[in-house]
Amino acid sequence: MKISFLCFDISDNSFARAALLADAISSEHEVELIGPAKQNKIWEPLKNFPHPVKLFPWKRYPGFLSVIPKIIKAADGNLIFACKLRPTSFGISLLANRKIPILLDIDDWELGFFSQANFWGKLGRFLNFSNPNGMPYTWAMEYLTGFADGITVSNRFLQNRFGGTLAPHCRDATKLDPENFDALQNKKKLGLEGKRTLMFLGTPRAHKGIEDLFFLLDKIQTPNVQLAVIGNKNSFIGRKTDKLNALEGKITFLPKVSFSELGVYLSAADVIIIPQRHSMATVGQMPAKIYDAMAMAKPIVSTSVSDIPETLGDCGYLVEPGNLEQLAQAVDSFFSNPEKASEMGQKARMRCKKLYDIKILEKILLNLIDETIVKKERN
Repeated sequence: MKISFLCFDISDNSFARAALLADAISSEHEVELIGPAKQNKIWEPLKNFPHPVKLFPWKRYPGFLSVIPKIIKAADGNLIFACKLRPTSFGISLLANRKIPILLDIDDWELGFFSQANFWGKLGRFLNFSNPNGMPYTWAMEYLTGFADGITVSNRFLQNRFGGTLAPHCRDATKLDPENFDALQNKKKLGLEGKRTLMFLGTPRAHKGIEDLFFLLDKIQTPNVQLAVIGNKNSFIGRKTDKLNALEGKITFLPKVSFSELGVYLSAADVIIIPQRHSMATVGQMPAKIYDAMAMAKPIVSTSVSDIPETLGDCGYLVEPGNLEQLAQAVDSFFSNPEKASEMGQKARMRCKKLYDIKILEKILLNLIDETIVKKERN
């Protein structure tokens, strides 16, 4: 059976979730990913994605009206899997042939991102009618979820809000296996040799606590700690620039990581830090990189936000969001006790293999697809 995955923007980091879902079921079904691409290319870390991808131009209205029928025509699978509660994915799926079953994947609370803006920001976004994924259209999507034949969600907040089946950001623990990588050699390759490496993975945005990391370095007592941040330094211009300049030499900026190279970078880390803040944007978001770190048996310091406590269990250190003192103490605790850090990392990997391996996601999705097809045929 062919399944068409509709993505809201193939050049955006949200493509990673659609690619994960498609890859999980690709051994049983033919998969194809379809959608507009604002930058007219596949998201860089997945540019070598092994399954078919069809890109369409992203335009503002009214120009995008001519693109919609082309996307609908391309979505010729036996089932449409709309990724994200957005107009250019779920909205377009609702315009397709209603005899085709539709599954909807919700991995973020989209209105949460809009809601955290100030008054003028909210007003500007609400009046942004030319953007196909503008706030008014995205807001409307929440009232149309009942038209989906099935829903998957990435965390409990979304499940409580929209219902559906929980489908975590699972990982292939056979590929992300520390035994496959030479940690010391990779440290040398990345310029981290001899450093106690604290690594941040993920899109560098304020709600992910990226700015907290720069102040955290002054509070860590362990000597010779190097913060390795995935992302070009230009991405941080305007984010406490003076502080960044003062910390020059303590921070290593690494380029965007291809998914095929992710294990190389992770193997070079001694501790992974995921300092999510508590905000309207993060209550409905579960950072995918925590699963990467768990699969690679890395000791993890994170915050008690969303499903992070449930996911990590007792396999890492959790602190209150925004508490730099607690973050520093947790990081120091790992660096001062490498045996404990290693033990925590191994426990995290075992937990990942048991609860969050891609084979588990495959089973969840295949069962849901079968149930959806049967339900649609009966109706």
